[in-house]
Parts: sequence; C-alpha cells; structure tokens
Amino acid sequence: MMHIKSLDEGVEVFKALGSEIRVEIIKLLIKNKGMNMNSLANALNITNGALTSHVRKLEECGIVSIMSESAGHGNQKRCMVHLNKILVEFSPDPKKDDAYETEIKVGQYTDYQVFPTCGLATPERLIGEVDDARYFAHPDRVNCEILWFTRGYVEYMIPNLVPSNQKPTQITISAELSSEAPGVNNNWPSDIYFYLNDICLGMWTSPGDFGDVKGIFTPDWWYSNWNQYGLLKLIVVNEEGTFIDGIKISSVSVSDLKIDNKSNIRFKFEVPGDTEHVGGLTLFGRNFGNYNQDIHVTVNYAPIV
Repeated sequence: MMHIKSLDEGVEVFKALGSEIRVEIIKLLIKNKGMNMNSLANALNITNGALTSHVRKLEECGIVSIMSESAGHGNQKRCMVHLNKILVEFSPDPKKDDAYETEIKVGQYTDYQVFPTCGLATPERLIGEVDDARYFAHPDRVNCEILWFTRGYVEYMIPNLVPSNQKPTQITISAELSSEAPGVNNNWPSDIYFYLNDICLGMWTSPGDFGDVKGIFTPDWWYSNWNQYGLLKLIVVNEEGTFIDGIKISSVSVSDLKIDNKSNIRFKFEVPGDTEHVGGLTLFGRNFGNYNQDIHVTVNYAPIV
C-alpha cells in the first residue's frame, strides 16, 4: 500500500496514473505477476525505448520496481507492481510540529507468546532453530528483522514522548504483514488482531503468506519457499475511531485509550487460537519484504483544554 498524506504530496503519482498506456502497463504486470521489459514492450506493441520512459515514470513514483533476472546469455530487467492499493488523504494530517515519529525494530518486542510454526532472523542469518519458540527469548532477537508464528502474539512498547499538558489526538502505526503458512501459500487467510494497552482496536484478515516472487528487500540467502513479502497496513486511531487503510474497523477512539504523557503505550499483534482463520502472522522489518521500514509510529498531540 502507498499512503499519500495530502493532495500536494500525490501530484507526481497522479501524473503517472494520468496516462492510458501506463495504466495498461500496471494491468499487465498485475495480471502476469511481473514481466520482463521485452515481453512487456511486445504486449503493448511499442518500442523498448518508449516503454523505458513510461516504466521510469512509474518507478520514480514507487508504483513499480525493476529487478535484474538471468536469461540466456545475460541479464534482463523484470518489472513488478508491489502495491495492492493507494490511500489518498484529502484532509492534511495535524501539523508536523505537534507530532513525533519513531520506528521500532521487529525484534524489539517486550512481551510474546508464540506457537510453531515460528522463527526469527536477522538480515544475515536465522536466530537459533526454526519452530522452537524458546529462541524468541534469545538476546540476538533485538537484531531480528523478520519473525513469524502460527498463533500467539508479540507486543511492543511505543515511546511516550507526549509533552506535559498535552494529550494524543491520533496514533498511526504502519507495518508490513502477512499470514504464516507451512512453506508459502498466497491463499492462506489469517485473522490478525491489533491492541493498544490491551484494548482491542479491531481485526484485519490477511489473504495469504506470499511467496510467488522474491521480496524487494529480502536477502539473497533467504529460502525461496519461505515468506517473501507482506502487505503494508496503516492503522490510525483518532477521535472518530480506528481505521485500517482508511476503512473504519471499530469505534475505539484515541480518547477511549486514556493515554496521557505518563502512560505506557503498548501495541500488540495477535492471532488468537479461537478465531475463524488461524493462519499465523509474519512481520517484516526494513531488510525483508517490499517496504524499506520497520514498525513506523506517529503520535500527534494537542494541548489539554
């Protein structure tokens, strides 16, 4: 998912999508789960030079990515669309001066309870043995940038930097998520619940554990039949309720959380054992998957009146 926070911020994306041929490129790439440049040019009946110009525009906006693939006597460029949606906010966010942002590494959880299949890894190696939940307590876990489990939870402490005499008005959390199947399975639904300070914000059903193509940032040593990438989900809690990718999932508001500048702020991802789709959770950090980020948090605040 691409999150455009204002109309001004999205101008270049809107320009890129304002071309019928570029829209057709996106449709072909989605239909074929990526194509090399030669095949794409042939399908569109245009020259490689003309195609390169269009693809470059889409790449600059973050809509498509280009990777090299070995073919015959050399390398060919392969194009892929990794977005599943674009979220555009017509109303600007609260002023930047009244907010702070932080990123929390995937391995910096403060509490957990997980069940196999499970595991965790740094960008360089696995941590311990897979399917052994004891390694979630290993000291090296703080360096992990991917973790997965079939059911259970991981919980993170969000730094509370709200000044005195101020209160949170909006909490925004984004993370790259997928299900956790044995191996990979793009059709493997999983009900993933989100909590702030033990208050359930709502649930999102992940459609699968994606392994059809390599994740853009997934390391080369990673196994091809393991979790490759997820979907970027944006969770927003404000005075109007809780939203995922702009869609309201519950009436829980930021006021319901009763957070002040002295409160702990704990955020939990959970796949309970009694939900309809117990399909696990994979959480991707900066050096895995398709998005170059860890768990990103923004807290907006305003004076107490």
